[in-house]
Formats: sequence, structure tokens, C-alpha cells
Amino acid sequence: MTRIPTEPGTTESPTTVDGPDEAGTPTPPPTPATRNALDAYFKISARGSTFGNEIRGGLTTFMAMAYIVLLNPLILSGADVTGVKLDHAQLTTATALAAAVTTILMGVVGNVPLAVAAGLSVSGAVSALVVPHTTWAQAFGLCVIYGLLIVLLVLSGLREKIMNGIPLPLKHAITIGIGLFVSLIGLHKAGFVQSGGPTLVSLGPEGELAGWPVVCFAVTLLIIFVLLARNVRGAILIGITAGTVFAFIVNAVGHIPGKSWGSAPPVWPGSPVAAPNFGLFGHVDLFGAFGSKGMGAISASVAVFTLVLAGFFDAMATIIGVGTEAGLADKQGRMPGLSKALLIDGSGGAIGGLVGASGQTVFVESATGVGEGARTGLASVVTGGVFVLMLFFSPLAGIVPVEVASAALVVIGSMMMSQARHIDWADRDVAIPAFLTCTMMPFTYSITAGVAAGVISYTVIKAGKGQWREPGPLMWILTAVFVLYFALTPVKEWLGVH
Repeated sequence: MTRIPTEPGTTESPTTVDGPDEAGTPTPPPTPATRNALDAYFKISARGSTFGNEIRGGLTTFMAMAYIVLLNPLILSGADVTGVKLDHAQLTTATALAAAVTTILMGVVGNVPLAVAAGLSVSGAVSALVVPHTTWAQAFGLCVIYGLLIVLLVLSGLREKIMNGIPLPLKHAITIGIGLFVSLIGLHKAGFVQSGGPTLVSLGPEGELAGWPVVCFAVTLLIIFVLLARNVRGAILIGITAGTVFAFIVNAVGHIPGKSWGSAPPVWPGSPVAAPNFGLFGHVDLFGAFGSKGMGAISASVAVFTLVLAGFFDAMATIIGVGTEAGLADKQGRMPGLSKALLIDGSGGAIGGLVGASGQTVFVESATGVGEGARTGLASVVTGGVFVLMLFFSPLAGIVPVEVASAALVVIGSMMMSQARHIDWADRDVAIPAFLTCTMMPFTYSITAGVAAGVISYTVIKAGKGQWREPGPLMWILTAVFVLYFALTPVKEWLGVH
């Protein structure tokens, strides 16, 4: 049985989720008395959570990922297709709309605390790989296709089988790797760690910290750590709020140049209200990219394959990592109701393409809400509801500086490291693949690369010891796919694809 810890500072007894007993027979947990229909539907009490936990968790997740409403339009509007650039206001509306729809669906249907929004890896691939050779309608059409392909993988049961077929030590390693990855993202976004200097990465721009925004990050980080150590309810949300107030004061007193902040400077917008612009909705050419007026059949197929890999394995690893941290996985690392969550995640690719926001994927920032005690889909409904508000109050999306929100990512990274205790580091059969999984995610800045390195090394080590049957057929299929993933550039050169 898997224990779900209660929020620090509470006196409730931890509960359990369904899991097999020693004989392998599923043992249902004792069902606590539910308070109302909402409690019964989301299983709030059954998962050892409270309405307060879910609301705080949903708000915290939004605050940690609100930057996507600002950043995704910047990525896509910067791409130029035959002299045509997308309207920034339309992209902002599309980004908020797609995130709202998919996140609410994840909460209502999947009942997991996972937020979904435009994946930066997908948006980056669309702007750099696809749109120079297609129209925008064709690019969004490819997003719809890759999303539908992932949905087919879910409906066939293959995606869930792949997730359940990954050895448990690698699942723990994925959680650790994501923790290191989100910590690096947080440190980099805050300007605490930077790249491009005399070394690969450095403390600040030239080996030392510089600028008041980094101070705001450090102050927020220390506030959250102190509150957590004191078992204060809502530590992350309180810390982000306090850090934002501090940033407002610092910016007002110090008159810091706007370019010094990672996103927009912390100032109250002149008008917090902005009317949504749905001009990109339905702007889709489903198969145009495969024709002579698009990328061509081979190039478009390679682009779809790239998008499927990014969307499939990034989301898979994030769901495993966040779900394990939330205590929603059983002793074998399997999550009840996983197929529903995977279906919504896959649908996010198609929904994002349909509304003009590029493909949607599960956000690793969901772990911040889990850190606040979120255990059910109600937290996702709260997060999605705030994205709905952003359709009309988009200027408020930048009110929390990225440096302040980044502190929450570092905190969550520290929490996810606790999974290291479940790995037998003395057993090299699993220790080496686990190490590669953990390190490749932050070192390559890619979740997929970390999963790939772990899977390939695991099967090769087993084969090298004469135990090639032990990984199972699915792991060997994954190995072949990941070898192709790493060899994608020479394969494209061989096919003449640019």
C-alpha cells in the first residue's frame, strides 16, 4: 500500500491508495466519510487532502506557470512565415484558452493535480523547425496531427503499457531527474545560474550575482524554506506572495531598468482588463504541410515524429514524477486512472493546434501545487479557472516576477530528491541507468533525453550480462525508438531532410 502524507503541520492520519497486497491481490483502502458531492467526486478526503489544500495548490501551480501566457506568444510571434507574423493579442488569448480547457479537463476527467499548457519544447520546435517551411495554418495542423497520434497510442493502451513497463528504479530516477531539471530551470530563470560565459554555467553572469531581481529570488527562496522548516501551511504560496510584494517595493524604490527583470518588471498594469481576441481559433490546415506547398511528405513526417517524441515522453516523465511525489502511485509505481490523464494530455496537442497555441503538455510546475498539498483534480480545476480569468485579465499574468516564481521550482526540486532513498545505488544494474536518467535531464535540458539515456543503458547492461529477456519487449522497443531519437540528425541528413 502507498501512503499519502498529510500536509506538514496537520494531525490527520495518512491514507492509502489502491495497491496490491503481498499476494498481488488489489486491496481497497478504507473509505473515509465524504463531506459532500464535490468531495466524493474528486476523492478529496479519500486521498488525505482538504479543500484548502486543493485551492492553495491550484493557485500556487498557476503562479508558478503564469509566465506561459507571456512567453508562448513571444516564442510564436517572433517566428516569421513569408512575411506574416502572428498577432500577439491573438496568441495571448489562444495560450490562455488552451491552457484553461485542457487543465480543467485534466481535473474533471483525469482527477489528478496536473496542469496543462503550451509546451515550450513544442512551441520552440514549431517556430524553429516547422514554420520556416509552412504556413501558420499548416504548422498548427501538424500540432493537431501529433496530438491525435498520441491519443491513438492512449486508446490502444500502448502508452499506459509503456509507462507501467518501465522498471520502478527508473521511475524513481525520473522523479529525481525532474527535480534536478526544475531546480536548474528555476535557478536559470532567476539569473542565479547563467550560461554563455567562460564556463558552461556560472554563478551569475560572470561568476558573481548581480542585480536586485536575483536578490528577490534569494529572499523568496529563503522565506519558503524557513516556512517549510516551521511546517507552515501554504508555505510556497505565502512565499511567492511575500516575494512579489518585496519585488514591488524594490522596483519602486530602486527604479530598476525593465530589461533587468526576466520577464516584465513588477508594476501594476495601467489597465488590468483586456478583451480576448479569438482570431486564431480554427486557423488550421490539417494536411497542407505534407503537400508541395508545404514541407513535403518526408519533412512533415519527421517533424510530426519529433513533436510526438517531445510530447509523449516529456509528459510521461512529468506524470510519473509529479504523480509519485503526490503519493498517487502504488508500490509498483502505477497510477490508478492513468489512462484518463494520458488521454487528456494527448488531446492537448490537438486542442492547442485547433485554438492556435501550439501543442499542450503537462507542466512540471504542477509539482509546486503538489508541494502545497494538492492531491486531486480539484486543484487543476482551480488552476484552469484562473487561466479562464486571464482571458479577460491578461495584463495581470506578469504581476509575479519570473524571479519570484522561480524560487518555487527550486523548492520543489529539493522535495523531489527524496525519491533517491528508493534506489539501490549498490546495484549497478539499476544505479547506472538511474544516474544517467537523473543527470541527463538537467545537463541536456531535456526530459526526453534523460528518459532515453536511462532506458538504453538499462537494456544494454542487461543484455551485456546475458539477461536480455529481463527488460521485456516494450523496453527493447523503447530502446530502438530512443536510438533513433539520438540519431535523428544523421537520419535526416541521410534522407535529405533539412
